[in-house]
This record gives sequence, structure tokens and C-alpha cells, in this order.
Amino acid sequence: MENNLKNPQGNKDPKMPRFNISWIFILAIVALIALYVNSETGPVQPTPRVETSYTDFQTYMDKGYASKLVVDKTQGVVKMYVKPEHIRDIFKQGADQVGTEPYISVEIGSLDKFETFVEEKRAEQKFAGKVTYEAKHGDGFLSNLFWSVFPFLLIIGVWMFLMRRMGGGGSGFGGGGIFSVGKSRAKMYEKGGDLGITFKDVAGQAGAKQEVQEIVEFLKNPQKYTDLGGKIPKGALLVGPPGTGKTLLAKAVAGEAGVPFFSMSGSDFVEMFVGVGASRVRDLFAQAKEKSPCIIFIDEIDAVGRARSKNPSMGGNDERENTLNALLTEMDGFGTNSGVIILAATNRADMLDSALLRAGRFDRQIHVDLPDLNERKEVFGVHLKPLKIDNTVDVDFLARQTPGFSGADIANVCNEAALIAARHDSPTVGKQDFLDAVDRIIGGLEKKTKVMTQAEKRSIAIHEAGHATISWFTEYANPLVKVSIVPRGQALGAAWYLPEERVLQTKEAMLDEMCSLLGGRAAEELFIGQISTGAMNDLERTTKQAYGMIAYAGMSDKLPNVCYYNNAEYQFQRPYSETTAKIMDEEVLKLINEQYDRAKQILTEHKEGHAQLAQLLIDREVIFAEDVERIFGKRPWTSRSEELLEAQMRADAERMAEERGKQLELEAKQQDSKQQDDAEHNEGESN
Repeated sequence: MENNLKNPQGNKDPKMPRFNISWIFILAIVALIALYVNSETGPVQPTPRVETSYTDFQTYMDKGYASKLVVDKTQGVVKMYVKPEHIRDIFKQGADQVGTEPYISVEIGSLDKFETFVEEKRAEQKFAGKVTYEAKHGDGFLSNLFWSVFPFLLIIGVWMFLMRRMGGGGSGFGGGGIFSVGKSRAKMYEKGGDLGITFKDVAGQAGAKQEVQEIVEFLKNPQKYTDLGGKIPKGALLVGPPGTGKTLLAKAVAGEAGVPFFSMSGSDFVEMFVGVGASRVRDLFAQAKEKSPCIIFIDEIDAVGRARSKNPSMGGNDERENTLNALLTEMDGFGTNSGVIILAATNRADMLDSALLRAGRFDRQIHVDLPDLNERKEVFGVHLKPLKIDNTVDVDFLARQTPGFSGADIANVCNEAALIAARHDSPTVGKQDFLDAVDRIIGGLEKKTKVMTQAEKRSIAIHEAGHATISWFTEYANPLVKVSIVPRGQALGAAWYLPEERVLQTKEAMLDEMCSLLGGRAAEELFIGQISTGAMNDLERTTKQAYGMIAYAGMSDKLPNVCYYNNAEYQFQRPYSETTAKIMDEEVLKLINEQYDRAKQILTEHKEGHAQLAQLLIDREVIFAEDVERIFGKRPWTSRSEELLEAQMRADAERMAEERGKQLELEAKQQDSKQQDDAEHNEGESN
């Protein structure tokens, strides 16, 4: 029962609401409305009245309409209350609408003349009521005074309140007010260590970490470098694909250096008001100079550092360009920023302005690339720590199954595997959960409810078996992992490969890849007799690769050693003529047709194995490389990735054997030492 009386935070005393100055204004408005309603001078009156002239007043008195008179000596006003039987004659309404004692109000000039006039009407028997004299200071003087003064006081109070808020005294307008809109919105960490991230939390990226570790050394011991006449670099640009850990690396630099760390996004400089971006840049660097040595980190700098337009007719964003100009000036202008190092991250370095990339601003460009096989093992090691995994999980196997994955992708794989295991009510995360997670991320969600006819299923199986067959009998094609005809995402079937992580691509390897992509369409034409739209994605990839080989890589017989790549901004004209474009089209078509004929030839030579593979796919829906090897035999060529894998496995086995030998040797020494101690102990006891 006691727990029910506590607030959600567990405190015994209820948490009182915080005072807000807006309460005062709300109460004032409520009081204002109440006085306005109840005041006699307000729009709602307890007794209706009509202001009239003195002549009409005399006429009403002559007709005997008055029941009594009330005189205000101070203001010189007379209220004439009308008899009930004459209410309709004056107000044109009955007593139900205007009440039983309505009156008319008239100003009088001289009180003596008024009294004389009233006595005359008494003598004429036109007026028999009484005359009451009031000496108060007007009718509703206080309320009149209130209505005259209070609105001005209210307006002045509201104006002062708003000015305080706009000047930064309140929490409105984003916490700084409209006059502080030009202030920097960077989050400042007094000590980078408060982030709790160091280089130990960054797996892989050995080259990038080595580069940024020097920045930490610059901040910790600058004299070591300045004594030799060197200058501390002013900035470093982290460049790489999304999800590779650029922001994490910058946080690790701040954590290791233990210096103030200013963090903000490039979009934080952009605002709807003119001149705000440049003002925020100046304010950011002013704060950084006061805290030097320190680090400024600008994430997604391409939002503000995009190349300025060289063509005025194309238009542009003057505000963004002004912000960029301010950034350029602050980074390397007449002023000095000693002790302030700027780190920035982007995945679109090709769009940045050349003035921003020059030496003296961003002295270094640190490339944070996708992790290779060994680095993926390290990343998996970091993200597997919080998971409850079983003995079936092999980190080496997972790293081989995720080529081209970034650190963020690997983190997503681990999270998806945990979710899949929880969905199946499993106490631990197993190998199959990770494989399902990889399939889920690469291929999409499995569509278990998709209905297919037997003809469609057979067509998909023949198509995917064509890919598998061609990849098995081409030397440079990627090694096959598994083939599936289970619909996932937009795909009706898919073949999973283990891509070789090549630094250079040869023409032969690219042709083998094209031939493998065309194997599905070739199998449909050979073994079904008709083609379908299932090869649309394969044809798209093949066409793009063919144009890349011809137009960019110079791998054509008619256009050898020529690259027509053009990176000029706002350049809509192709850097080649119509005749060259026609030759390109012919070369691309020739290249694709040659590989298509080659694919049909390979399938014709191995049609029996292809048929067995397709039938196995229809029966089991998912097959693996072991099944293909059982049908076709061992692959004629051993790929470089397989050679590296075997070499790595041999090296691991040798290392484990060496470590095991050292451990046995250490245990033997410990055993000998123990036996010697026991012998000495026994000898001492006997003596």
C-alpha cells in the first residue's frame, strides 16, 4: 500500500510542478475577464440605460415618465428611472427585456437650475418621486481607473517578459532566444573522456587509428613536435562509406586526448535566417579558442562544405556559401587557432569545395574503408560480447559470410540474430540465427505467404541453377555459398557468393562475373524455351558493368585505353561525340552477346548436372556449395579467397599448436618445480 502512494520515481514526497512565470499572466488574464464582466462599465450591465440629451430629459419629465432621480454632483450626471408603464415608450422593449428599473442618463450644466426645474414639475404634478444626491467619485470610479490603466500595464509587462525571453533569459526559442539564434549549437564535453569511448572500442581500422593517434599525441605533447620546427596539423577529414565508424573514431580521439570536445553536425549551421550560419561558425571557434587545446568535430560536413557554384545562372544557396566562407576564414585566415584541431567526417568527399580540402585547413584525409576479413573478425568480437552465444557460433565463419559489410551492418547482424533467437524462444544465439540474420539483411524479409505455381517454381529453380552452374565452371567467378528459391524482398530467388576482396579487377574476372550473371537468362532460354522478366536485375547489373568497362576502364577493342569519365559540376554535355557514343553502344552489345553465348555453351556442356541441381532446388528450396560439389565434382579452380582462407586456417592451426606446446612446457616446468618443492619439504621433515 505504501508503494502506491509513491511517485513513479520512487520518492516518498510527490514531485511538485516547477514554477513558471506564465502562471502569473494566466491569473492576470482571468482576473481581467472577471472584472470586465462584473464591472458596471463593462459590456454586461445589471440595469440597462440610455444616454440622452437634456431636451429629451425635459420632454420625459413633462410627460411624467420619471419615477425617481439620482444626481451625481461630482460628474454632473442625472439618472432618471422610468416608471414601469412607460418603459416601452422610451426603450421600445418590455420590462422582460430591460428589467423593472431601467434608467436614462443625462448631463446637467447647473445644479441650481436643475433643482428649480424639478420643483416646477412637482408643482405641475408631473413628478412625484424623490431626488437622491450622491457625492461619490463617479459611477465605478475604481473600475474605470482599472480599465484605463491596467491594459497599458499588462502590455508593458508582456513586452518586458518577451524581451527577457528573446534576450536569452528564458527557455523559449530553442533555449537561447531569438537574439541568440546566431550562437553555436555545438555540444561541449569538458573532458572527452566523459564520452566513455577510447581506441579499445574501435575494432579494426588499424591504419585510420594510427593516423588519429598522432593527433592525440599532438594534443598531449605538442612541444615534442614544435621543438623541431613543425606545426601541429589544423584539421583531419575522415572519409569513408556510411557505417564504417568515422564518428566513433572521432569520439575515441576525444576520449584518448582528455581535452574539451565540441561536437555538432554540418546541418546545425544552416538556419532559415540570413547570416546565422556564419555567426554560428564564428561563435564556435570563439568558444574553442577559450578552451584550447581542444577538438572541434563536425559530422556530415558536406551539408555546409559543398563546392560553391561556378555558374551564376544555375543559382545557388548564398546562405550556405556565406557559412562556408566563414568556415574557411576561421580555419586558416588572419587569425590563429593554436591548439584547436578540427575533425570532420563525410562520405561524400568528392562534393566538398576544393578550398576546404587544401593543406592548411584539412591537412590530412584519413580514409576509413570497409573492414576486410580480419577486421570483420575484430568487429564481430566487439558486438558479440553482450550476446549469449552457444558453441556453434564461429567468428571466422561469420566474417567470411559478411563480405562488404560495414561496422554498422555487422552490429545490425548481431542484433537481428539476437531478435531471431528470442523470437524462437531460444536461450542462446546460435549459428543458424546469424545465417538467418545475414539472409534477412541481404535479401530482405522471407515471404512465406507468397503463392507460386509449379511452373513458376520450376522456372525460378532453372534460373538460379544456371547462375550456380556458370559460377562453378568459370575461373574468376566468386565461390558459391548457397542457392535459394525462397522469395525474399523483391527477389524470387537468389544465389549467395563469397566475393574475393580484390584490390584490382582484371578484364577476365569482370567477364566471368558477367557470364555468371547471364547464366539465369541463358538457362531459361535453353531449358524452358522462353525467357521471363526474372533476369531484369541481372541484365541491369551486366549492362552497367559493360558500359563501365568500355567508357571508363578502356577495355574495348575499338576504344582502347580511353576514359570518358567526367566529374565536372553542372556539366550536362557528354565528353564524347555521337559517333563515339554509337561505337560504345555497339561494343557493349557485342561484349554482352559474347558472354551470353559463352554461358549457353557452358550450360549445354553440363546440362545433366544443371537438371539435377534444378530438381534438388525444387525439392529442398535451399542448397549449399557441398550439394553443388556432390553433383559437379570439385571446382576446377581454387579461388584466391579460398587459398587465403586455407592459408589462414593453416596459420591458425600452427599458432594454436605452438601455444599448446608452450602451455604443455609451462605445465611440465610447474610440475617439476612442485615435485622438487615436495622433495625438499619431505627431506626437511625427516631431518
